[in-house]
Amino acid sequence: MFDSDSGSKPTNKKLPKAVMMMVEKGNLVQAIKTLAADENITMDAAKSRIDAYELALKNKQQQTLNTIANKQGIPSQAFSFDREQVEEESECLIRSKVRDTPSEQGFQSLQDGLDNQLNSLGYKKPLLPYWVKRLLVIVVIMAGLFWIMWRVFG
Repeated sequence: MFDSDSGSKPTNKKLPKAVMMMVEKGNLVQAIKTLAADENITMDAAKSRIDAYELALKNKQQQTLNTIANKQGIPSQAFSFDREQVEEESECLIRSKVRDTPSEQGFQSLQDGLDNQLNSLGYKKPLLPYWVKRLLVIVVIMAGLFWIMWRVFG
């Protein structure tokens, strides 16, 4: 585990393929447990090796992204791997959208949005809603039964 020439620094051996795949998929807990079990090292040592690999992987991806962006003429500030910054921006955007919608228009705006969506799909509203047709059928059947009973027993 320790190099003979460095004394107290752990060796930077390459991670097993299965552990690399777990790290790339974001399954860090399982990767740490697997690495610790496979190489018989502590969880802290496994975590530090995986963190180093993850950092190297992110740096490599960032360099690749920068290279592609430079070829296409996109400024490198236009993208970032910083998830916290992206989450904060999306939360601010969501809050501003929520504030822009007045609460007293809630149901009406929902109805208008649904009508607009149905119109864009080419849906035509029926002349009589389905529940009115069903109620009409029930009333006609009840009237027919009443008339038959009136004629038979009346």
